[in-house]
Amino acid sequence: MTVVTVEEGELLGVTGLRCPLRCCILFTSRDYHSFCQVQHASKQITADKQYKGIIDCVVRIPKEQGVLSFWRGNLANVIRYFPTQALNFAFKDKYKQIFLGGVDKRTQFWRYFAGNLASGGAAGATSLCFVYPLDFARTRLAADVGKAGAEREFRGLGDCLVKIYKSDGIRGLYQGFNVSVQGIIIYRAAYFGIYDTAKGMLPDPKNTHIFISWMIAQSVTAVAGLTSYPFDTVRRRMMMQSGRKGVSSTGAEDTDVGMAHGHPCLPLKMAIC
Repeated sequence: MTVVTVEEGELLGVTGLRCPLRCCILFTSRDYHSFCQVQHASKQITADKQYKGIIDCVVRIPKEQGVLSFWRGNLANVIRYFPTQALNFAFKDKYKQIFLGGVDKRTQFWRYFAGNLASGGAAGATSLCFVYPLDFARTRLAADVGKAGAEREFRGLGDCLVKIYKSDGIRGLYQGFNVSVQGIIIYRAAYFGIYDTAKGMLPDPKNTHIFISWMIAQSVTAVAGLTSYPFDTVRRRMMMQSGRKGVSSTGAEDTDVGMAHGHPCLPLKMAIC
């Protein structure tokens, strides 16, 4: 049985067929884990109003902010998603030519494995340079609690980018970028590296049963997500500091508490990716 690979599916728009479900569930789960990751650093969420867990968050958001708040920041996410995927796969192919040129996967397995890790990590880091401001805006908008108007810090995507740029310059839009690069290298290295290696070692990779491909993809996504999640927490905490005078952080030492906040939604996110 011939199936479309993960790479081909993303580029051919197969993801678009599941877009309504993905947007509804995946972004809502991201919205929740973003809240839990950054609520300690949010000036709008006082200690007595912090979310206690996924149920508390899901129940309180529509009551306090309206149902549409589940999708606040989703425009930035949608705009970011497609160029990110295209850049990832384009750069990955280029880096694979560099790292895997002349490598025999059967006789040089560890070099083949290391080359896949390196090409995936390098591709993710390179792509991040182009789309990071959109990811930054998505995080700030998702964490911008309030009903509307004066209660919120930003009116929308454009307003968020403009205000942060005026306040902190281009550097403000890349707050947490260094940590993000470390995290994305680990995530993409595991995601692409392990997946490509596992598929490449199958007897007939292009005709693998869809269930086997799905199991490999889920296992790889789980490993990649669990490994890189602490970096995601740190970078989001650092994102929350842009535009605030007198508040700064130089690294992970200021964000060591609550490193895994929001992690219960990770299995849900992985299952539909």
